[in-house]
Amino acid sequence: MALCRLENRAGRKEAWLIHQILFDQFVGSFESAPSELTLDLDCTDDRVHGLQEGRHFHGYYYDFCFLPLYVFCGERLLVSYLRESNIDSAKHAWAILALLVKALRRSWPEVKITVRADSGFCRWRMLRWCERAGVNYIVGLAKNERLHALSAKLQKRAERKYQRSGEKVRLFTRFKYKAQSWDRKRRVIAKAEHSLKGANPRYVLTNLEGRAQALYDEIYCARGEMENRIKEQQLGLFSDRTSCHAWWANQFRLLLSSLAYVLLEALRRLGLSGTPLARAQVGTIRLRLLKIGAVITRNTRRIRLWLSSSFPLQQLFCSCLVHFYG
Repeated sequence: MALCRLENRAGRKEAWLIHQILFDQFVGSFESAPSELTLDLDCTDDRVHGLQEGRHFHGYYYDFCFLPLYVFCGERLLVSYLRESNIDSAKHAWAILALLVKALRRSWPEVKITVRADSGFCRWRMLRWCERAGVNYIVGLAKNERLHALSAKLQKRAERKYQRSGEKVRLFTRFKYKAQSWDRKRRVIAKAEHSLKGANPRYVLTNLEGRAQALYDEIYCARGEMENRIKEQQLGLFSDRTSCHAWWANQFRLLLSSLAYVLLEALRRLGLSGTPLARAQVGTIRLRLLKIGAVITRNTRRIRLWLSSSFPLQQLFCSCLVHFYG
């Protein structure tokens, strides 16, 4: 009951303050100013099974859900923002991005910032703001007939090479493209891929300089790691347990899961560096290192935790304690 009252007392102010803590710990985790940061934006479905405030049916996920927005920098979480699902997937992303960029530049005025996202966040007004603010971007671009026409020669070339070799072929090019609603042309990277499954064209919009294939393979495709971080939260830290009726209580639950992720990410990055669990997922760290049976005793002066002497990772557990508490 006490936890229920805490969840239902939380509101907009508490959500803002918790996000401020997430940002402050991110900045404080750097010993010196970074030269470059990449911000990954993505959303996911948080399916609901009741009559929660703000629930809506989503056609793509074909279920009732929320649509939380996440922002990561590498493996470090900056934003976990609960949203209704009857919205554009990029809604509020521009405002959140602007707040983050301004706050990051107050801490590190010379830092170079790159925004990376899938085609759901390809909104030309947000990209125009990035250009004016000196922010780099590399975002997916949804397929359409005009893009296919501009890359048709490359697609045919990839198909012919596949027919000759029988092995998957990937070719890259770049060109300028302007949708009817855009203010001007922008640079597009096109990938022409042909394999046993047929053609698989992809398009990416960017203002970064460099070789088309390197930008696609080394920078854009790396955004898939963010999806793994979201899965860690949902599967390992239960961020989808948004079963409260009230909206802000569910946002608070999402942020509690986010705080747990930040703690475990710091444990993995600092305490488990160089150990067999250095790249373990947070669910594995919970089960193998933290989910330990113990006997608790207390008196008027102290509380003691008696852990099993046969715990197989006790040396690693103790080294983590020494790292954080000395």
